[in-house]
Amino acid sequence: MLDLHLHRSQAKPSLRLSEWLNVLRAGVLGMNDGIISTAGIVLGVAGAQQSSFALFIAGVSGMLAGAFSMGGGEYVSVSQQRDMQAMTAHRQKQAIAKNYPKELADLTAVYTAKGISKELAQQVATELMLKDGLGATCREKYNIELGNYFNPWHAAISSFCSFFAGAILPLLTITLVPAKWKVSVTMLAVACALLLTGYASATLGKTKRKRAVLRNLLVGLLTMFVTYAVGHLFAI
Repeated sequence: MLDLHLHRSQAKPSLRLSEWLNVLRAGVLGMNDGIISTAGIVLGVAGAQQSSFALFIAGVSGMLAGAFSMGGGEYVSVSQQRDMQAMTAHRQKQAIAKNYPKELADLTAVYTAKGISKELAQQVATELMLKDGLGATCREKYNIELGNYFNPWHAAISSFCSFFAGAILPLLTITLVPAKWKVSVTMLAVACALLLTGYASATLGKTKRKRAVLRNLLVGLLTMFVTYAVGHLFAI
């Protein structure tokens, strides 16, 4: 039983899964923002009754600016998280060196809280502290796997590419669809896309899908109506 517990404690797939989920989260959010932001821009310009070329230039500009903004934001955010993970591991290493008995007791308490008997928890904690005290305490106390920190480039690239991909939809519809159908077709296409991203976001976050989908759709529609109305006020 002890060997089985040690094997499970040293396994790493949970953190690898969390990193992939972080990348997927950045991708879904980036695509959602790309859809809404670019749709808002092109519909605002469409409301001002500008030419198809003006719509295209505005859409491309918004797409590039948004993609770099999202990618840069994710890079800075995840880099900060990575730095915090490394700093926590460094402080934990110092804590073990300064007060080994306390860290052993803390690790024992973690296993006891999980329902393991005090004797077995003490044995498990002792074995782990002797073999890899820093890795065990970081994993159990802070959910940090040494050497497997979040990669800021993964999130940044995911967010950049997904924003770009999401922005293409409203950009293509607003520039390629005949003039009299531009606005309605763009709104319909964006609404359908927002339903999908809302569903994906709720699935990844394990939240209520219906609420997330409706919230995402309402925010997107409100953005499109407001920007179109504002653009229409300045129509030439």
